[in-house]
Amino acid sequence: MLAAVYHNNSDIRIEEFPLPKPGEGEILIRIRASGICGSDLMEWYRAPKAPLVLGHEVAGEVVETGPGVQRFQVGDRVVATHHVPCGECRYCLTQRHTNCPMIRKSGFSPGGFSEYVCVAAPNVRDGVFCLPENVSFEEASFTEPLGCVTRAVRAAGLERGESVTILGSGTAGLLCLQYVLHLGAGQVFATDSNELKLKKAMEFGATCSFSSREDVSSFIRENNGGYLSDMVIVCTGARAAVKSAFELVAPSGKILFFAPSDPEFTLDMPFNEYWWSGVRVVSSYAAAPRDLEDALFLIEKGAVDVQKMITHRFSLEDIQKGFTLAESSEENLKIIIAP
Repeated sequence: MLAAVYHNNSDIRIEEFPLPKPGEGEILIRIRASGICGSDLMEWYRAPKAPLVLGHEVAGEVVETGPGVQRFQVGDRVVATHHVPCGECRYCLTQRHTNCPMIRKSGFSPGGFSEYVCVAAPNVRDGVFCLPENVSFEEASFTEPLGCVTRAVRAAGLERGESVTILGSGTAGLLCLQYVLHLGAGQVFATDSNELKLKKAMEFGATCSFSSREDVSSFIRENNGGYLSDMVIVCTGARAAVKSAFELVAPSGKILFFAPSDPEFTLDMPFNEYWWSGVRVVSSYAAAPRDLEDALFLIEKGAVDVQKMITHRFSLEDIQKGFTLAESSEENLKIIIAP
C-alpha cells in the first residue's frame, strides 16, 4: 500500500508500505477521507519526530477484522480516532479523559495519510463509530476536530445568550462558531486576517466579522451594547491573538484557549488586573469518546455544516500540493486527502 511519509512541510514522500495485518481486537480500514489538520502543519512539533505518517481525521470502510472483533464487520463505514483514554485511571474516572497518559500513546499504524490503517484494539473499543447513512466519508472526517470543539466549549461553560468572540476563523474557529450558535449563544463575533475566512464566518452565522488588524475591542463594544465578550475563544496560535484575548473579555468572563502557540512563547500579564477581573481561563486538548459521539450526531443532524467548509481535495499522490496550499495560501479552509 502507499503512504505519505512526512519529513517536513515541504518534503512529503509517497512510499510503499506493507499492508498491515490486524491482530487481536484490531481492524483494518481503507481510508476514504483524511483531513489536513492545523496541527499537521506545526513543523516545530512534527519535524523533530520525522519521518512519520501523519493524518488523524479519518473515515473509511472496514476491510478486515482481527480475532475477537465483534462490533464491526467487513464493509462497515466508520470513523476512527487516533486518541483514546484508558477509562480506568484517576483522570478518566473524574471525567478528565484527555489528561489520561494513554491519550498520547494511542494512534494508528501507520497514519491517516495512507491507503489503509490498522486500528489498535483500545481504539477499536472506544474510538471507532459506524457512520449514519446520510453522513459521507468527507463529513465524517470532521468528527475528531468537532469532538475537540464540543469538549472545549463544554469545559469553558458557555451559557445561553452569552456573547462570544472567536479569534481565528479557520476550520477550528468556524466549527466553534457553529457550535456556540447551536448552544444558543447571543452575539457571536469572528476575527481573522483572511478575507475568505471572515466571509465564511458571516455565512455560518456570525453577528459581525472583523479583521484582526482592526481595533477589535471597539467593534465588539459597538455591536454588543457597550460591553466586551462574555467568552473569548482563541483558535489561533498567533501571539497577538493570545494576548488580545485578555483585552476582549468582559469582567467575570471566560477565555478558552483552543490552539497552542509556538514553544518559545511566554505570556506576561499584569497579575492584579487579571485577579480583580474575575476572568476564568480554560484550555482544552483532544476529545474523549463521548465528545466524538456528540460530534457525529451534530454532523448527522446537520446542526453543524461541515461540507461547506471543504475548499480543496487532493489524491494521496498529490498530498504535497495540499500541504503547500494549507501552509501558504489564503484561499483555503479545509483540505481533504482522498487515498
